[in-house]
Amino acid sequence: MGKYQELARKIVENVGGKENINGLTHCITRLRFKLKNEEKANDEILKNMDGIVTVMRAGGQYQVVIGNHVPVVFEEVIKAGNLTFDEAVSTEKMRPFDMLIDGISGCFQPFLAILAAGGMIRGLTAFLVFLGAFDRGSGTFVMFDNIGDSVFQFMPVIIGLTAARKFKVNEFVGMLLGAALMNPSLSLEALSGAAEAPLTTIFSGTIFEAPIYQTVFGIPWIARNYASSVIPIIFIVLLASQIQKPIKKLVPEMIANFFVPFFTVLITMPLGFLLVGPAFTFATDILMAGFETLLALSPVIYGAIVGFFWQILVMFGLHWAIVPMGLMQFSVNGWQNIMTPVAVVSFGQTAALTALYFKLRNPKDKAIAIPAIVSGIVGITEPAIYGFTLPRKKIFIFTCVGGALGGAYSGLMNLTSWNQGGLGIFTIPNYIRPDGDLTDVINVLIGIAIAMVVSFALTFFFWKEEAGETDDRQKRSGKEIVKTPIQGQIAPLNAAKDAAFAQGTLGRGILIYPEKGEVRAPFDGTVMTLFPTKHAIGMVSEAGLELLIHVGLDTVQLEGKYFESLVQQGERVKQGDLLLRFDKKKIEKEGYSLETPVIVTNYMDYLDILENQGETVGPDDALITALT
Repeated sequence: MGKYQELARKIVENVGGKENINGLTHCITRLRFKLKNEEKANDEILKNMDGIVTVMRAGGQYQVVIGNHVPVVFEEVIKAGNLTFDEAVSTEKMRPFDMLIDGISGCFQPFLAILAAGGMIRGLTAFLVFLGAFDRGSGTFVMFDNIGDSVFQFMPVIIGLTAARKFKVNEFVGMLLGAALMNPSLSLEALSGAAEAPLTTIFSGTIFEAPIYQTVFGIPWIARNYASSVIPIIFIVLLASQIQKPIKKLVPEMIANFFVPFFTVLITMPLGFLLVGPAFTFATDILMAGFETLLALSPVIYGAIVGFFWQILVMFGLHWAIVPMGLMQFSVNGWQNIMTPVAVVSFGQTAALTALYFKLRNPKDKAIAIPAIVSGIVGITEPAIYGFTLPRKKIFIFTCVGGALGGAYSGLMNLTSWNQGGLGIFTIPNYIRPDGDLTDVINVLIGIAIAMVVSFALTFFFWKEEAGETDDRQKRSGKEIVKTPIQGQIAPLNAAKDAAFAQGTLGRGILIYPEKGEVRAPFDGTVMTLFPTKHAIGMVSEAGLELLIHVGLDTVQLEGKYFESLVQQGERVKQGDLLLRFDKKKIEKEGYSLETPVIVTNYMDYLDILENQGETVGPDDALITALT
C-alpha cells in the first residue's frame, strides 16, 4: 500500500494540487480528473512515473491511465488530497459534446463491475444449461438467471444513484426517481390494461407512434416502459439538479432536509413522465434506428467500421456515446448485435503485443509486456495500447485493421449477444443462445481468431524498429536521454586520470575530450549547482536525473580564469542552451588536461546507465541513456 500512497501524493501534486481539482472518478483503468485549469498539470512528469501508463486529455477530463489497480490508487488519491466534492463541477469551459460524454460516462463507470458480474452470472448459467447440469425450467436456472438479470432490470434505479452523485443530487432522490420510472402501476402495460381503448394516438404511422391512455392536468401522458432503460433517468436526474437549486435557496435551512427532496421529486417526476422521458426515448429511438439501418444496409461494412475505430474511441472516452445503444437494444429485445463487433477488437491488441514480445530486445520491455498481455486477455487493453502499440504507431494501425476484419466477420455472420457484461474472454459466454445453441459462440471465436491472426501476422512480419520511433518511445517509457553537452572524443569513465571518477565513486558516466570550448544543456532542466570557479556545473532534468559536468582535471586551481558562465544557479534551461564557455587553448597552454567527466550522480535511482559506445560525439548526439 505504501507505494500507492507515494504515487497518489505525486499524482495530486502534478495535476496542480488539491486546489486545482474539481472532481475525480475512475473507470476500470483510469483516474478521471476534472481540473479547474488543465495547463497546471505536468504531463511529462506524470507519464514518466512508475505506476502510470500515460495521461490523456479527452471529453473534458484529465485522464491518468493507471491499469488494473486503479481502485486502490483512487482511494489513496482521495486520502492524499483530502478530497471532497460537495460543490458542483464547473462545466462552463466544456463544449456541449464534452459535457454529454462526461455525463454519460460518469453515470456508467461506477457500476461497470456489477454490470459485468450480472452478465457473467447469466452467461455461466446458460453454459451450465448447455452442459446439462440443469434445464431452463428448473428452480436453479430461474434463481440464478434472474439474479444476474437484476442489474439490467433495475438499471434506472442504479443509474439514478450514480447520476445523483454525478449531478450533486441527494442519492436517495436519484434512486426514487429511478424507482418511480419502474413502478409497475405507471407502466404502459398497466395504463393500457386499465383502459378499453386509447384516448388518442399521436405520431401515427411513424416510429414515434404512441397511444395516449391518460392525461395529467389535461396534458397527454405518453406512457412508456422504462425498465432496463438508461438514457431517460440520466436526464431526469440532471433536470432534478437544476430544479433543486432555487428550492435550496427558498426553503429555510431548518426544514431543508425534508422539503428540498419533497419539492424536487414533486416537480421533477411529473416533468419526467410527461416531457423528459418521452423526449429522450424518442431521441434514442432515432439513434437506434440509425444504427439498425446501417447494420441492415451492410452488416459487413458496419462491423468493419466499428472494429477499426473502436480502440480509437476508447482512447478518447468517446465510446460512451455508443455503449448505451447496445444496452437499450438488449433491454428491448433480450439480445443485441449493435456492439458485437467490439467483442473481437481487444484481442487484436493482445495478439499484436504477443508478436512484438518476440521482437523486443530489451529485457525490461519484455517483462512489462507479459502482464500487459494478460490484462488484454481479460479485456483491459490500456497497458498494451499506451505502453507498446500506440508509441509504435504502425502496430496500433495493424490492430485496427485486425479489429476491422474481425468486426466485418461478426457482421457477416449476424453475430448476436444474448447477454451483457464482462470483458475480454469473459464476454464469450454472452454468446450462448437461450436454448444452448453455440452458433454465436463459434462465430465470436472465429472473429476473435481473425483479429488476432491478422494483428499478429502484420506485426511479426511487417513491423521493424525505426529510429524516430525509438527516440519517441524512450521518452514515453521513462528512459532518460542525456544529449552530449560537449563535442569531442569520448572514452569510458574508468579511463579517467582522477581516481575518484575512474572508480565510479562520484557516479556513473563517460569521459569527453573537448574539441570546442562550449558546454550546452544536455536536457531540459534546472542548473542545480554552479561552482564559483565555473569549471563544473550540476544539473537536474525535469524527470529528476542529476548530472555533473566537470570540465578538465584540477582546473579548479585556475579559480575561474578562462571560464565564462552564461547561466545562474537555479535557472531553468532548454536542451541545447549554452551554459559555459572556456578557452581551450589557454587552459591547455597552462598545462591542464581538459579530460571532462560527465556523470549521473543519482545513478542508484536507475536500473542501468548506458554510455555511448562510439568514439566521438557531435551536436545533439545521445551521450548517456538512463533506464528506469
